[in-house]
Amino acid sequence: MHTDVVDLQQFYYRSPLGAVAKRAVRRALGRLWVDVRGQSIVGIGYPTPFLRPFMASADRCLALMPAQQGVTHWPREGPNLTALTYEDALPLPDYSVDRVLLIHALETTDSRRAMMEEVWRVLASGGRLTVVAPNRRGLWARFERTPFGHGYPFSSGQLYRMLKDHDFAAESTARALFVPPIQSRSWLRTAPAWEQIGQRWFEGFSGVVLVEARKQVYVVNRASERATRFRPVLMPGPIGTTARTSGVIPMPEARRPTAC
Repeated sequence: MHTDVVDLQQFYYRSPLGAVAKRAVRRALGRLWVDVRGQSIVGIGYPTPFLRPFMASADRCLALMPAQQGVTHWPREGPNLTALTYEDALPLPDYSVDRVLLIHALETTDSRRAMMEEVWRVLASGGRLTVVAPNRRGLWARFERTPFGHGYPFSSGQLYRMLKDHDFAAESTARALFVPPIQSRSWLRTAPAWEQIGQRWFEGFSGVVLVEARKQVYVVNRASERATRFRPVLMPGPIGTTARTSGVIPMPEARRPTAC
C-alpha cells in the first residue's frame, strides 16, 4: 500500500529525520550516477527529492507518481515535470528513457511484476534501472516515522534475484542511512560520522539499499516459449481416424467409484 504523497512531502521529508535521509540517499545515488549528461531520466514513486541534483546535466527529468499515492507539482520554480499514472501503464513510448529511478515504489506496489515489465519496456537498449529500497536488516524499515518504514523491505540478495527475474542484470550496489532513526536534532548532527563508519564496517545494516542494473535485451523469445509451454496435448484428428492413427493421446475412461 502506497504512502500518501502529502505525508511523504510534509511529514517525512520536511522533518529533520527526512532531511538526513534525503542527503544520505542523494550522496549514494551520486556515487552510482557519475555522469548523466544528455540522458533522459524518469523517476517512479516519489523521486522528486532525489532528481533535483541531476536536472542541470540531464537532458530531461520526469517524475511519475502512482495513482494510489497522489501527485504534487514539481519543481516549484518552473513548469510542472510530474504526472499521475498507473504503474502498469506508463505514459511513455518504448525504448524512450536512458535511466529509471524507483524509490518509494517497489516496496509498496501491489503490481510489482507489471510495473517491472513497464520499466523494461520504456528503457532504451542498455538503459539502466536504479532501485532504492528499505533494507530488511536496517533500522529504518522498522519504524513507521521514517520515510522508509512502510511496505516490504528487501535484502540485497532479494533485489538481485528480483531484477534477474525481470530481465535486468545488477551491476552496482550502494548503501545509505546508517544513523539510527532518532529524531533528536543533536543526534542527527552525527549522521555524517555514522555514514563514514557504516560504509566501512557495517554495510549490511544500512537503512536503504541501492542497486543499479542494466536492461538485458537478449531474452526476446518469450512469445515462442509461451506458445511452446501451452501447446495443447490433445489435437483433433481427421474424420474417420482413430486416436492411434491421428496422434491423439487417448484420455483414460472415467470410472465410477466402487462401493466398499
